Amino acid sequence: MSETTSSTPSSKPKSEKTPTFRFLAAVILPIMYALARFRIIDGHKMPREGAFVFSPNHYSEIDPVVMGVVMWKLNRMPRFLAKASVFKNPIVGGILRASGQIPVERAGSARGSEPLKAAATLVEKGLAVVIYPEGSLTRDPDLWPMRGKTGAVRMALEAGVPLVPAAHWGTQLVMPRYGRKISLFPRKTITVKIGDPVDLSEFRGRPISSAVLTEATERVMDAITALLADIRQEEAPAERWDPARNNQSETGRF
Repeated sequence: MSETTSSTPSSKPKSEKTPTFRFLAAVILPIMYALARFRIIDGHKMPREGAFVFSPNHYSEIDPVVMGVVMWKLNRMPRFLAKASVFKNPIVGGILRASGQIPVERAGSARGSEPLKAAATLVEKGLAVVIYPEGSLTRDPDLWPMRGKTGAVRMALEAGVPLVPAAHWGTQLVMPRYGRKISLFPRKTITVKIGDPVDLSEFRGRPISSAVLTEATERVMDAITALLADIRQEEAPAERWDPARNNQSETGRF
């Protein structure tokens, strides 16, 4: 295992740090660096270029900002799947388009084609897209990853790109799960560990069925959980938390 906050490749790929991302970084980074130190383990495992799906654990509403900072430090820019309707807003939509975010229709008869469209965009532009397999903040009482959903795996298989797992710990000290207030003092430490791409080779080229997606997603969740267990130096629960079995909704705040 190695620890790094940057990479030192022999040949430097083209920078993804466009003027839009540099503007966002100028606004966000000073705030995040004041709130926390970022300790990145195995940062070299994040692909230096080309398309891939990046799948971390999810337990705080500030997680996307945290992972955005990490990707910036590793010279990859984060993209997210955003509702197409948001792009209609003149200001927000302009920022989303300028930063290469991917519009996705969330409702209507065309919904089934959206993963294919998003996958094509991902490959065509060589983007790194962040997709949380849990779909929402974990319901696990101890913040371990809960049962995963199939969106991240579907995207990786549709696009034919690597899926890179990650885990982070310490973010809950900055903003707790379901919390709305940020803890300013003292300065926290957020540890992030990047994993090897999940081996999905046996699923590629097969019809993307529910069974295939479920099995592949379980493999991804195992990888994320193992990374988090290593960071926390704790043993993960033997059984992954399932909201349905615990009479919980998978959306909304508790």
